[in-house]
Amino acid sequence: MTTTDIKAVFFDIDGTLTSFVTHKVPDSTVEAIQRLQSAGIKVLICTGRAPSQMKVVLDTMPISFDGIVAFNGQYCFDEQGYLESQALDQSDIRVILDWLDQHPDVVCDFGEKDYVYFNHTNEALQQTWSGLGKTAPVQYFENPRLRALTHETFQISPFINPELEDELVGLCSNIRGVRWHPDFTDLIPADGGKPRGIQRFMKHYGITREQTMAFGDGGNDTDMLAYAGIGVAMGNATDEPKAAADYVTDDVDHDGVLHALLHFGVLHD
Repeated sequence: MTTTDIKAVFFDIDGTLTSFVTHKVPDSTVEAIQRLQSAGIKVLICTGRAPSQMKVVLDTMPISFDGIVAFNGQYCFDEQGYLESQALDQSDIRVILDWLDQHPDVVCDFGEKDYVYFNHTNEALQQTWSGLGKTAPVQYFENPRLRALTHETFQISPFINPELEDELVGLCSNIRGVRWHPDFTDLIPADGGKPRGIQRFMKHYGITREQTMAFGDGGNDTDMLAYAGIGVAMGNATDEPKAAADYVTDDVDHDGVLHALLHFGVLHD
């Protein structure tokens, strides 16, 4: 690989850009991204987070990303006015709301373009948010029965185990779940996912799949790492994305992003 082969690099946030240990973006990663942009390579976020939930991380970085893939591929935009999105089907939202009525103890968040809210809270939610440290977004609470069907909803994330996830997904017509955290799943359209976000920007930029590179660490990154021209799993990644990746680099706290870019010759010492 040379720097002319890769035209766009997509980065997950949690566990890839940010450390679960320090809750910071390593200086080596910031430097690497700046060097990519200096070389004319597009750098993009590709995350399960909502647009409103990533500022707490991105505002700490002296970088203006070329594009954002939010909601696991469902909301793609840049600062020049480009926008493509795919909301959840209302029929599936109704199914999910009915299921939540039957499981009142389940905590769940609902993701809109500019707003993410929970139906209620519990100890598991607070523990998860505590683990995100200062990268944790602000929590808001609403009754989804009064909002979810009248506002475009791109992602619904219940705090449930894989067995309950299978049960709920089986009731829906166009839903699948992807996980980046063991405590909850992100419910997105069955034909969605991070590769769809990459494809949208590929068409927008006029680049090929082989000219893309992606970094990730969680289960929701698995398809992205398998799809990208070069898929890189962080050393702290779970087994599934590691198996799908072309390369496993060092963990986020040991300069994994920079080392992979040097390994493939996208950047040079």
